[in-house]
Amino acid sequence: MRAAYIDELGPPDVIRHGELPPPVPADDEVLVDVEVTAVNHVDTFVRSGAWRTPVPFPFVIGRDLVGTVVAAGPEAPGFAPGDRVWCNSLGHAGRQGAAAERVVVPADRLYHLPPGVDAVDAVALAHPAATAHLALFTHGRVRAGETVLVLGAAGNVGSAAVVMGVRAGARVIAVASGRDAAYVRSLGASHVVDYRTQDVPAEVRRFAPDGVDLHIDTSGRNDLETAVDLLASRGRIVILAGLRTRPVLPAGALYLQDRSVHGFAISHARAPELADAAANINRLLAEGVLKPHATEVLPLSEAGTAHRRLDEGRVRGKLVLRVS
Repeated sequence: MRAAYIDELGPPDVIRHGELPPPVPADDEVLVDVEVTAVNHVDTFVRSGAWRTPVPFPFVIGRDLVGTVVAAGPEAPGFAPGDRVWCNSLGHAGRQGAAAERVVVPADRLYHLPPGVDAVDAVALAHPAATAHLALFTHGRVRAGETVLVLGAAGNVGSAAVVMGVRAGARVIAVASGRDAAYVRSLGASHVVDYRTQDVPAEVRRFAPDGVDLHIDTSGRNDLETAVDLLASRGRIVILAGLRTRPVLPAGALYLQDRSVHGFAISHARAPELADAAANINRLLAEGVLKPHATEVLPLSEAGTAHRRLDEGRVRGKLVLRVS
C-alpha cells in the first residue's frame, strides 16, 4: 500500500512516499480504507522529535483521517464494512499514523461520520475541533452565561472554540485580525477585537469589566501577565499551544483571586474524553454550523511539502492530503 512515512526523526526531508505492507487489525481494531488525512502542527513535532513519543520505524505519519471500514475485529462492535468513519488520534503513543491507503484504528478511537458531511471538511476539523472541545469543556469547565475570551479566533482551533462556546450559552469575546472580523462575528462572537489596530486588554476590559471566566489563547503566545489580569475571580486560563514559550507567572494575582492556569495536550486525552468531543463535533457537523475556515487539498505524495510549509508558517487554514 502507498504511505507517507519516516525511517528516522528529522526535518521534512525525512518523509518518504512509497510502499509499505498493509496493516493487520487486532481483535479490538478496525481496518479502514483512508480517503483523506490532515496535517497538524503536532505531526511536525512528532516527525522532528520535538515531541517525544514511541515511534516504531517505519512510521506512518499523521493522526486524522476520514475513510471507510473494510473489516472490524470481533472486539470492535458497532462497525461494519462500508461505514464511513473518522479518527483524530493516530500517530502517537506507538500507534501508526493515518497517512496511508489502509490503517488500523482502535475501536474506541473511531467515530461514525454523519451522513452528508464532506470528508475534507470533517478531516480538517477533526483535530482542531476536538482541541476546542477539550479546552472549553473538559479543562475549561465552561458554563452557560460565562464570558469566554478566545485569542486567535479565526484560526482552526479558535473558530471551533467560538462556535462551541456560543452553542454552550457562553458570551464569546474574539480576538482576530480585522480582515477576519466579519467571519468571526458570523460564528456568533459577541465582540471582536482587532489585535493589529486596537488595544486588546483595554477592549476586553470594556466588554467584560468584571473579567472573563475563561481565557483561551490558541495562538500560543501565552502572555500570562496580561491574561491573569483579565480574569474574573475564579477565572481559568487554558494553555493548549506554544511548545517553546516560557511566560512569566504572576503568582500573587493568580492565587489572591482563586484564578487558575491549566495546560493540556490533546495527545494525552483519554478515549472517553475524545469520544465525548467527537459526539459534540458530529452534532455540529450534522447541523452544518461547524465548518473549516479554509482548506487546501494536496496529494499524499506531497506530505513532505505540506510539513515544510507548516514548519515555515506558510499555511493559512488547513492542509489536507488526499489518499484515495
